[in-house]
Amino acid sequence: MASIDNLLVSLFADEILGGFFVIVPPGHIGCIYSIFRGVLKDVWHPGIHFKLPLIHRVKLFNAQIIEYTIAKDIKIEDNKEVMADEVIEAVTSDNKFIKIEATVLIQLDTTKIPEIWQNIGENFISKVVRPVTRSRIRRVLTKYTVENSISALRSKIEEEIKEQLFQALLPHGLKVKNFYLSSLTPVEPLPAKSETSKKYIAGNNKKEAVKTGTVFDSNTQK
Repeated sequence: MASIDNLLVSLFADEILGGFFVIVPPGHIGCIYSIFRGVLKDVWHPGIHFKLPLIHRVKLFNAQIIEYTIAKDIKIEDNKEVMADEVIEAVTSDNKFIKIEATVLIQLDTTKIPEIWQNIGENFISKVVRPVTRSRIRRVLTKYTVENSISALRSKIEEEIKEQLFQALLPHGLKVKNFYLSSLTPVEPLPAKSETSKKYIAGNNKKEAVKTGTVFDSNTQK
């Protein structure tokens, strides 16, 4: 399972030679904070870079494509910044509930990494990715019936959700590369209580009323 560390790799980069040089590994981007100038607009690409100890702080960001998984075995209670989410429930156009499991492929826009660090910080998943993803998936599913969602129009739904997520996350510095539905599962409604069970409950209520000495009105029992 991927975590927030897949996007924000660490709070510091590997330092060598007394902290004067920083190594940015392949597939990553270094973002620089200066105690005098704040977060700098320039980023460091893979390689060795010179920095001033005590003046500069470097954070590594993963510039590779990352999986954001929505699945039933995900639990976010212990780690809200995990790069994943629990099963999402949505209401379809025919007013029925459906559970969604899916995978979103996301990549950071390297040109906006300083802006991300400055304006959003490290709680990126809980602040942006998770609420936006939930909202857009639910919005699209409200246009389709359960039958259409799980059969003929599934590929169309994938494309529409992908486009919605792309437009919503791009201003925040995230590029949605693709979206895949793992499963769409209709949620069965709770069975209605039978007449037998209703009479049984009413009978128990009457017995309890007699025991406690309270007044029992059969007209109030449904």
